[in-house]
Amino acid sequence: MGDGPAMAHMDDGRYGEALVIASAVVFATAGLFARLIHLDAWTVVLWRGVVGGALILGCIAWRHRGTTAAEFRRMGRHGLIAAACSALATICFINALQRTTVADVTLIHAAAPFVTAALGWAWTGRRESRVTLAAAAAAMAGVAVIVGASVAAGHLAGDLLALAMTVLVAAMMVVVRGSPERSMLPASCLSAFVSAALAAPVAAPFSPSAADAAWLALFGAQFGLGLLLLTVGTRRIAATRAALIGSLEIPLAPVAVWLAFAELPSWRAALGGAIVAAAVLGDLLLGRPRGRVSRPAAPAASPAAAAAPRAAR
Repeated sequence: MGDGPAMAHMDDGRYGEALVIASAVVFATAGLFARLIHLDAWTVVLWRGVVGGALILGCIAWRHRGTTAAEFRRMGRHGLIAAACSALATICFINALQRTTVADVTLIHAAAPFVTAALGWAWTGRRESRVTLAAAAAAMAGVAVIVGASVAAGHLAGDLLALAMTVLVAAMMVVVRGSPERSMLPASCLSAFVSAALAAPVAAPFSPSAADAAWLALFGAQFGLGLLLLTVGTRRIAATRAALIGSLEIPLAPVAVWLAFAELPSWRAALGGAIVAAAVLGDLLLGRPRGRVSRPAAPAASPAAAAAPRAAR
């Protein structure tokens, strides 16, 4: 049938979108774990990285078996860059959650699609539409309102860490999407272990109680699953599109924490978040993609690379 390749392309894109949606739902629970675990940020980063990295490593080993080491070697320079961005983003994220509200962290992260668009243009030269650029300006104005409100509330450090996390996650998405021929799961795995290694010197690894240890294990599994879904999904759709879909976390995370802990954002933070959310919605409704996202035309460079997209199933 003549439309077979096109249909395969569409199915692949939908599969990528579904994976990114699932990752947003998983990541939206991070605030709950951050409030349930009563430990310093570095100990949380340590065990979250160890458990999450082990989960991703297990998936890679199960899928590739004897070629696992080769998969790590194949990720190359781009994989190392993505791993570094993801590891630093994790450290910023956990520290931000302990220094400001979950709502502030989530709403600032809502600017990720537009940071991704800017970094993607710098990395690949691909320009976004005027609608997206206008939405980017509006979103950054919303972030400015949130950060301004945090100064009076004493949350400035946490909000700046959330902003740094947003830039780092955007950079990771651009790098992952820029190397669709490579499996970036090894980079995600490496990033989890690197974040744990960076936290280890200042963490207290044996301080968690039995209850905290159980929550840490679940938090690590949440991290590994969310990162796995995001990495595999981003390879199938444009980086900016992936960041936009990931914005589903915006309404989910604060609502979950509000229901569990009655933690409400300030009216200024809510106003800034509304501006950001309106910018995202406006871009989704009015923006038009500039061309189709292309997958590599030739077969993958190796059997391992061809099998990589199925690694998360």
